[in-house]
Amino acid sequence: MSTKRFQDLTVYQVAEQLADELWSIVGGWPLLARDTVGKQMVRAADSVGANIAEGSGRGSYQDNRRFVRIARGSLYETQHWLRRAFKRKLLAPEQVERVQLLVERLAPLLNGYLRSIGQTNPSADAPPPDTPE
Repeated sequence: MSTKRFQDLTVYQVAEQLADELWSIVGGWPLLARDTVGKQMVRAADSVGANIAEGSGRGSYQDNRRFVRIARGSLYETQHWLRRAFKRKLLAPEQVERVQLLVERLAPLLNGYLRSIGQTNPSADAPPPDTPE
């Protein structure tokens, strides 16, 4: 397994930024919104980083990949709750913009991290060259 600490991974750091941004936003909502949409959204966002951390500590590439897939699912769940919050007019336009930028950055980082787990050769994702028959 990699010796890089999960805290040093860009994907983890962006997941933290998203979770912290949503925590800050939800804290200002009325009680009903916080207790319904807010709690679910914050939990889903927190789960992205938590699963990256847990996967990195599992000791096998297979387990790490599984937890990164779970993190990706949590990101999709976060997007669902963001859609609900937007439809219910709980988000200001500038909040939507800040969160959208983080989500758009995090999704490809998660996919790239997933592809990189267990690879010793950075070009391992490249297809093999054509060979003559």
